[in-house]
Amino acid sequence: MHPEYQYLNLIKDILENGADKPLFLTPEVQEQYRKKGEELPFIRGVFGRVIRFDLSQGFPLLTTKKVFYRGIFEELLWFLTGDSNIKYLVDRDVHIWDEWAWKKYHKWALENAPSEDLEQKDFISRLKAEPADSDFARKWGDLVTIYGRMWRKWPASDGHLIDQLGYCIAGLKDKPYRKSYCVSAWNPDFIYSMASPQNKNEVPPFCHTTFQFAVVNEKLNLGMYQRSADLFLGVPFNIASYALLLQMVSQVVGIPAGEFVHFFGDVHIYSNHFEQVKEQLKREPKPFPRIILNPKVKDIDSFKYEDFTLEGYDPHPAIKAEIVNVGGS
Repeated sequence: MHPEYQYLNLIKDILENGADKPLFLTPEVQEQYRKKGEELPFIRGVFGRVIRFDLSQGFPLLTTKKVFYRGIFEELLWFLTGDSNIKYLVDRDVHIWDEWAWKKYHKWALENAPSEDLEQKDFISRLKAEPADSDFARKWGDLVTIYGRMWRKWPASDGHLIDQLGYCIAGLKDKPYRKSYCVSAWNPDFIYSMASPQNKNEVPPFCHTTFQFAVVNEKLNLGMYQRSADLFLGVPFNIASYALLLQMVSQVVGIPAGEFVHFFGDVHIYSNHFEQVKEQLKREPKPFPRIILNPKVKDIDSFKYEDFTLEGYDPHPAIKAEIVNVGGS
C-alpha cells in the first residue's frame, strides 16, 4: 500500500471518530471572524497516533494535494541557522510566520501608538524593505522563541547557548548507538504563564516538541513527537521537513537514512477544513518524489536551497484553506 494512505486514513479516523473541541482564539482573532460574519471555527481530533515513512520508498511529500515545498526547505534552513527573526523568510517570499510577528507589532501599536498601526501586508512590506540591522527589523521581525533558536541556541541558566542538534551530530559520528540524541523545543521559560516576564511573547508553544535520532540495523532513523497537529495544513509540512532533516543529517554523519516516525499527541482537523479534506480523500496517491542532496555538503550549516533537487514530484492540484491563527492550542 502507498505510504500516503497512512495520512489519508488518519483523516478518515478523525472525521469518523474524532471529538469536537473549542479553540482558544484571542479577542483580536475572534473579532476578525465577527467582521466576516462567520462562526468561530472548532477542531475535531483524536489523541495518540503514529505514522512512519521509509525514506528508501521516496521522499514523503504528499501527492494528493500540491505542497509548497520551497517554503518547507527555506523554513528548515532558517531553523538550522538558529535565527529567530523572520526577515530571512520574508526576504525569500516565504510567509509562514508573518502573522505572529505582525500580531506583536499590532498589539503594541494599538496600546501605544495607534497612528503607527499597520495592516499585516503593509507591516511585511516594510519589514522586507528595511535593512536587516535596522531597529524596526531587529525589534519587530524577531519572534524571540522559535524552533531553530531552541535547537541550536537553547539559553542555558549560566548564559551560554546549547547547540542540541550539533551535539547529536557530533555524537552520531563518534558513538552512533547511544540513545541520548534528542532535541527539545519545549522550553517552559517561554511558554504560557510559566514564562519569565522578559520572555513572554505572542508565539504559541511549540507544536513539534521533541525529536530523536536512533541508529537501528545500520540506518539512521528520526522520530518526532508533535503535541498538537493541524492535519490538513501543518502536518504535510512537518512530514516533509523532518524527512528532509533526516536525509541532511544522514549525509553529514555518513549513516544511511532509514525511517521518519511521526508520533502525534492531539491530531485534529479544523472545522473550516472539513470540505477540503473530503476533497483530498477522493484522490489517489501518486508515486513519491525523490530528494537529491548535493553530495559535496558534509556540514549541517553549509546547506543552501540550491543544494536540494526534487525529482518526480507530480501531485494533484493544491487545495486552498484558511489558516486559523490561534493564541495557543
